Amino acid sequence: MLLVTAPAKINLTLEVLGKRPDGYHQVKSLFQTIALCDTLFFEPSGELEFSCTRRDLEHPGNLVVEASRRLQEAAGREQGARIHLEKRIPVAAGLGGGSSDAAAALIGLNRLWGLGWSRDQLWPVACALGSDVPFFLYGGTALVEGRGDEVTPLPALPRQWVLLLRPPIGEIMGKTAQLYAALKETYFTEGQHTSQVVARLRAGGAFDPSTVFNVFERVAAEVFPGLDYFRQQMAKAGAQRVYLAGSGPTLFTLMSQRARAQKAYHYLRGQGVEVYLVETMEARS
Repeated sequence: MLLVTAPAKINLTLEVLGKRPDGYHQVKSLFQTIALCDTLFFEPSGELEFSCTRRDLEHPGNLVVEASRRLQEAAGREQGARIHLEKRIPVAAGLGGGSSDAAAALIGLNRLWGLGWSRDQLWPVACALGSDVPFFLYGGTALVEGRGDEVTPLPALPRQWVLLLRPPIGEIMGKTAQLYAALKETYFTEGQHTSQVVARLRAGGAFDPSTVFNVFERVAAEVFPGLDYFRQQMAKAGAQRVYLAGSGPTLFTLMSQRARAQKAYHYLRGQGVEVYLVETMEARS
C-alpha cells in the first residue's frame, strides 16, 4: 500500500492586487504548509474507487476523484486505483485541505501507475483542478502569485508552532466568492507586504510575526458573525496576535516556544473549542 500525506496550509500574507480581465483576482501571497495532515492510501485496482473516513465526502465531486480522473485522461491510462482518504484537516476552514488532497492524489497515482512524471508534467493537471492545488505539489514555504498558478519556492521558514482554532461556524456556500465580493478597491495593495517578507526570508533573516497580513481580515466579520469572540478566546490563551487563515473562518497564532504554545492549546481545549497545535513544515522532497 502506498501512502501520501496532504498537509494543510496557512497564508502568512494574502494580498489582492486587483481584478484580472478573466474575472479572477490577481493575488500575491506567502503560503506555508503545516503539520496538520490528511493521509491518502493507494492500492492497485481495475477501476477508480474512493472512500473516506468522512462519509459525506464520498461523492463524485470530491477533488480526489476529480484529480484521479483528470490524470487518467492526461496520461491516457485505463488502470484504476483504490484510494482511501483519512481526513483530519477541517473542511471549508481556509486551510486548503481539499486542494492538498487533490495534489496528494496526483503525486500518489503518479507513483502507483509508474508514470514517472515530473512536477512540471503534473502542473497543468493541478492548475485545472483549482487555484491552490499547484502549490501543494511543492509545499513548504512559497510565493504564490497570479490566480495561484505561479509558485516560487522559498527558503524554509524558521520553525514555528502554529495554534489553530476552528470556530463552530457552519459551512457557508460560496464563502470565498462572498469575501472577494466584499472587498473594496481601496483594500487592494501592490504586494508590498508579501515582498517585504520574501526579501527577509531570502536574506536569511528571522521571521517577524507582525508582518503577517491577510486582506480578508477587512471583511471577515461580515461573512463570519461572531468571529471576534473566538479572537478574544485566543488572546486570553496567550496569543499576542491572532490572524485569519486564508479565507477563514479558522484563526491562528504563531509561537516560537513550545511550552507557551502547549499552555495556550490546553487552555483552549478546556474551553471546548476545536483547536490544533502543529509545526510549520518544509517542502516535499
